Amino acid sequence: MNRYEWLRRIRRLDPETQYTEIYRIMSQHEFPWDTNQALGFALYRTYAVPSIGRLLAETGEFTERAQKRYDDTVLILEAVVEHGFHSPQGREAIRRMNQMHRRYAISDEDFVYVLATFVVVPKRWMDDYGWRRFSSHEVRASVNYYRELGRHMGLRDVPETYREFETLLDAYEREHFGFDAGGRAVSDATLDLTESWYPRPLGGQMRLSALCLLDDPLREAFGYPAPPAALRAAVRAGMRLRGRFVQLLPARREPHFARDGRQVRGYPNGYRLSELGTFESDAPAKCPFPH
Repeated sequence: MNRYEWLRRIRRLDPETQYTEIYRIMSQHEFPWDTNQALGFALYRTYAVPSIGRLLAETGEFTERAQKRYDDTVLILEAVVEHGFHSPQGREAIRRMNQMHRRYAISDEDFVYVLATFVVVPKRWMDDYGWRRFSSHEVRASVNYYRELGRHMGLRDVPETYREFETLLDAYEREHFGFDAGGRAVSDATLDLTESWYPRPLGGQMRLSALCLLDDPLREAFGYPAPPAALRAAVRAGMRLRGRFVQLLPARREPHFARDGRQVRGYPNGYRLSELGTFESDAPAKCPFPH
């Protein structure tokens, strides 16, 4: 299968109406590893907004049960991509997400900012480290996919274009990024989780590598010292080299799902979407998503 066959298929689809299929190809065939990493960093950015990081710390879910919260987030979001918004599985996943969200006084502004990270961070990641950049079809499909998700969440004033999403994200972070003890605790727990996925001493090296990939405003919002400049340059150069290597590989014939990766560990015997996350009967009530 030719390396650019999926891109040719994407260009034959309409990003205004077939955005879910385009996004599915992007995340499961063209860029599965990059999508997982980029969305992870997108969620991580939100912890630097005090209203988001503080709430996550208060729930205790990301600091006490980080692996389960990670698993639930990945599996719920992946179900929508895999099956579509109007499938039984997609509707169940969105229902579970909305049920959990309704338990908290979360502003629409914070919700829309989180959507903006899902749109903007993956494109910037691919610009920096991907084996190719997103095509205009893929950028537009990403925008429409997350606009659709926003509609299912009942959000208003969701940006209509990539440029509007990007402008919103940059302005929101300039205004809201700042140190909060809760956000720092959630960040530390997330880095601890990342470290736990690898054997020693590789885990510590991966933790440091993750810090090297943070931009300065994000790193400073958490209060982390700057990594050595030479190390940061080496890590980023290594990521770009990986992208060049991946470009030489054949196109992926079968879809790759995040649930099949080594990071999702909590459901070795399978799961039901209706049972993921937290419920009203939980004591105390907690939310697995970053807001």
